[in-house]
Amino acid sequence: MPAICYDCLMKSATFEERRKRAGRIVAYLKKAYPKPKTELHYKTPMQLLAAVMLSAQTTDKQVNKVTETLYKKYKSVGDFAHANPKAFEKEISSVSFFRNKAKAIIESAKKIEKDFGGKIPRTVPELVTLPGVAYKTANVVLGELYDSWEGIPTDTHVKRFAKRFDLTDNEDLTKISKDLEALVPKKDWKFVNNGFVLHGRYVCPARPHSDCVTHPLTKLWPEAAKRWPKTR
Repeated sequence: MPAICYDCLMKSATFEERRKRAGRIVAYLKKAYPKPKTELHYKTPMQLLAAVMLSAQTTDKQVNKVTETLYKKYKSVGDFAHANPKAFEKEISSVSFFRNKAKAIIESAKKIEKDFGGKIPRTVPELVTLPGVAYKTANVVLGELYDSWEGIPTDTHVKRFAKRFDLTDNEDLTKISKDLEALVPKKDWKFVNNGFVLHGRYVCPARPHSDCVTHPLTKLWPEAAKRWPKTR
């Protein structure tokens, strides 16, 4: 008789518990936030890509404040590709890491112009070839522009709730995305990032608060009210 792998059984039990918990959470997110839509302002596909890149470690509110003026000047891929680097840096200087972001946005626009016929790529493997574009950014852009959900984007909000609801043991954003993708059916991937982001912004902020126990998601798994993991 073969030996019993108790470690395997434990992992399997944990996965199944997490899968069921994730199912209840996503069911709520689908009802509360049924139409995934970024709060970043844009009018052209390149403006969206630039806005998502600018939003790294910066609030959408601050990005929208910057792009309100910026996007009067920069609209097309060509506008960004041929921007003056120093001028562009100055124009986005109120966001974090503005020098690196300016360089990445301009270089990405140049690559899109040269390698993709001036069109924003439609797959994750293509998008992540762009400077400054990783898994999260690629999936936000694909979902918003093309309603294509090849993965679950993980930002600070998604990481925070994935840890609070014990849906992952990882810290790396892409690994957390993969954990969530394993727990949630692909047809529901589109609701995860958008739902957690909006829930985090408007219902359950990151700082510890006593009324968390009354929040709809917390009621689904009350243990979350005791968990305040650091996500940075």
